[in-house]
Amino acid sequence: MMALQVAGGVLPPLPARGGRGRALFRPPRAVASGAAPAAAKEEDGKVALGGSGVAVTKLGIGAWSWGDTTYWNEFQWDDRKLKAAKGAFDASIDCGITFFDTAEVYGAGVSGAINSESLLGRFIKERQQKEEAEVAIATKFAALPWRFGRGSVISALKASLDRLGVSSVELYQLHWPGIWGNEGYLDGLGDAVEQGLVKAVGVSNYSEKRLRDAYERLKKRGIPLASNQVNYSLIYRNPEENGVKAACDELGITLIAYSPIAQGALTGKYTPDNPPKGPRGRIYTPEFLTKLQPLINRIKEIGGNYGRTPTQGCCICAFELWWSSGGAELACVPGQRGADPWGEERGAGP
Repeated sequence: MMALQVAGGVLPPLPARGGRGRALFRPPRAVASGAAPAAAKEEDGKVALGGSGVAVTKLGIGAWSWGDTTYWNEFQWDDRKLKAAKGAFDASIDCGITFFDTAEVYGAGVSGAINSESLLGRFIKERQQKEEAEVAIATKFAALPWRFGRGSVISALKASLDRLGVSSVELYQLHWPGIWGNEGYLDGLGDAVEQGLVKAVGVSNYSEKRLRDAYERLKKRGIPLASNQVNYSLIYRNPEENGVKAACDELGITLIAYSPIAQGALTGKYTPDNPPKGPRGRIYTPEFLTKLQPLINRIKEIGGNYGRTPTQGCCICAFELWWSSGGAELACVPGQRGADPWGEERGAGP
C-alpha cells in the first residue's frame, strides 16, 4: 500500500484489489460530546442532515450546470443538452441516487423553462407520471444586496417551490453570506421550517465563525442547523484547515461537499491538450492540468483496484479523507450533465 500526496495533506493508504472496498463507506462516526443528536434514522447509503430528522443519499447530484449558459455549456443551451440533463436525472434515480441540489440562481435566470429549478421540477414530474419516485430536493436562497429581512427568504422560497412544482423541500440553504442582513435571513430560515415549507435548513460557503453564529441563532428557536455546503475535494481541503470541519463535527452539522470532482478536472476528462472551454478554462489551464496528471493517474489506479470509474474514485477518496481525519457526517454532490457515467456511479456511494 502507498499513501498519496495531495493538496492539504496525504491520502491514507487504501487496500489493493480484494481488500475491504465496501468498508470505505463505514457508518458515520459519533460527533463530539454535546453536539446536536442526529434525529434521522440512518439508512443504508444515507446520511442524516444534522439533527433535522432528514436523511438523504450520501451521494447526490449537483444541478448547477442544468440550463446554465454563463459558466457551463459553452454559453448555449439546446435540446441535446436538455436530453443529457434529463438522462442524468433518470440514470441517477435508476441507480438509487435521490438527492438533488439546485438553486434559484442556477441556470439562465431565476425564471423561465431553463432555470435549473424549473428543469428539476419538470424531470421529477415526468418521472412520477410513469412511476412513484423518491426525490429529496435541496435548493438555495441568493443573499442579494437588495433583499432585506426574513420576508425576502420566504418570498424567494415560495418562488422556488413554484418552479420546482412542490409544496416543500427537504433542505433550504443560504447560498452565501450576505453583505448585510444575515440575521434576518436566518430568521427567515426559521420561519420556513415553522411554516412547513422546508424540512431542514442549512447554509453554504460559511466560515467557522459565521457557521457558529448561525447555529446559535437557530438554536434559540429550537431549530437545528442541518448543513454547511462548501467546496471540498482532493485538491481543495480548506475545510479541514480553516475550522469549518471542526465546527461541523462539534455542533453535529453535516458537511455537503460541492465540486468533489473539481468540476470534472479530477476525472481525467480534461488534459493539457484538451482543457475545458469557457470560464473553467481560465481555472483549469493546461499548466494546471499538467501538474494534476499524477494525481489523476493515482485516482484511476485506486478506482481500477475496485473496478470503479475515476469519478467514483474521486468520491471514494473524498469520503475516505473525511473519515480518516475524524469527520462525522459528509455528503457529496458532484455535478452531472449526461447519463453515461451514472450506470456505475452508485459504486461511489455506500
